[in-house]
Formats: sequence, structure tokens, C-alpha cells
Amino acid sequence: MSDRITREAGQRHASANPIRKVTGFAHVFAASRYSLQGFRRLIGESAFRHELIAFAAGFALFAIAGAALWEYLAFLLLMLVLFAVEALNTAIEELVDRISPEISTVGRNAKDLGSFAVFCLLVANGLFAGYVVFF
Repeated sequence: MSDRITREAGQRHASANPIRKVTGFAHVFAASRYSLQGFRRLIGESAFRHELIAFAAGFALFAIAGAALWEYLAFLLLMLVLFAVEALNTAIEELVDRISPEISTVGRNAKDLGSFAVFCLLVANGLFAGYVVFF
């Protein structure tokens, strides 16, 4: 009897507080808040902090090498893509750890694939920076 009452109370409570989607202009502010929360989460990752340092160092190297404007813009674009892939990789890792805390082949593969995507962009950034600085 008490289980039925508890379930009914929970259903009434859930329907009394539905999740409302923000629409219109308020959605822009909500999306900005979500992005800022994601950035705050990502800044907790040492890999992302290292990438931020590499970003600043790259711009300094470009200044020393006398890079053209298009080279700065291309580097900025490559770094933004790297940051986005790093965020997705972190999301994959968190989901795998939440859904499958035990060690599994599928979970390991998902994490390894995310890591490989980040690695590919690190190589692309490194090659481009090398091109700008040395050629």
C-alpha cells in the first residue's frame, strides 16, 4: 500500500515540475550558459590546459616568425577544432565511465578512438605550426 502511495506522489511531483525548454531569445542565453559550464568542466582536464598553453605558445612563435594573417587565422581555426574534439573526447570518457565503470573492450575502444581523434588534430596543428615557423 505504501509503495503505491509513494509512486503516485512521485508521479504527481514529476508532473508538477516538468522540464521546460527555453525558446526564443532566452535560448541564446541558456545555450551560452551551457557552453560556459562545459568550458569550466574542460578546464579541469590537464590535457586541455596543455592545449591552451600550446595555443599561446603557437601565437608567440608565429609572431617571432613573422607569420601572415591567414596563417594566424588558420592556426586559430585548427586550435578551435582541437578544443572541440577534446571536449567531445572528454564527454565520451565521462559517459563510458558512467555507463560502464567496469573495464570493457567496448569502453576501451570508445576512449581510444576519442584519443586518436585528438592525436590527429595535435599532429595537424604541429605540422602546420612547423610549416609556418620553418618555411
